[in-house]
Amino acid sequence: MNGSRWACWIALPCAVALWTLIALVVQTPLLPSPAAVLDTFWQATRSGELPEHLLVTLRRVLFAFVLAMALGTLLGVWMGRSRLANAVLDPLLVLFLNLPALVTIILLYVWFGLVEAAAVLAVVINKVPNVAVTVREGARSIDPKLEQMALVYRFTRWQRIRHVWLPQLFPYLMAATRGGLALIWKIVLVVELLGRSDGIGFQLHMAFQVFDVASILAYSLAFIAVVQLIELALLQPLERRASSWREAGVRHA
Repeated sequence: MNGSRWACWIALPCAVALWTLIALVVQTPLLPSPAAVLDTFWQATRSGELPEHLLVTLRRVLFAFVLAMALGTLLGVWMGRSRLANAVLDPLLVLFLNLPALVTIILLYVWFGLVEAAAVLAVVINKVPNVAVTVREGARSIDPKLEQMALVYRFTRWQRIRHVWLPQLFPYLMAATRGGLALIWKIVLVVELLGRSDGIGFQLHMAFQVFDVASILAYSLAFIAVVQLIELALLQPLERRASSWREAGVRHA
């Protein structure tokens, strides 16, 4: 158990060591060493530039994530529990699933202008179908016997949602959450690159104009670190706590 806990820290140091070795061999500004990237990161942090743009991007990610998860969950549960709703909305869901994110972003900027609402809405529209598809499968798999039990014991609507639906939907919600974070922040960067004057995406665009690879890597690693921190500090503990009853059941079986 302890061995597997520490095994995840093997690949990253090996990748950094390989990166350092290659950077020393090629000796080009197009592949700066980890030390050069860390120096760029530190300078941008001291100047306040990196924290400012990072907070702007995280704000957009948070707004888009909350809206996409709420709308996608409601839509997924509705389609999973209603055959009529699924038959009517499934073609639209497939359409938006296959619509490129870039097309959505460009259209919203053309229709509404380069405003914050268009930027966030573009991200939400691209993520809602993914959440809905995942949650729909969870809604379809809800055990009808548990539903009948809830009716026999006269559960209120809130009790049914809390004690019957949520425990069964939780793995699907976690899958949608993790997939949502991975997808949303990438789309947010594209949104910022195309039509905003702040945020990590805008800074990456500015660094690209002068081929400043060190700044590109520094800003990218800063944002990846924040998302990874959310995964380790929030999502993984939440998943372990919610699924602890299963492990307890296995131990007592």
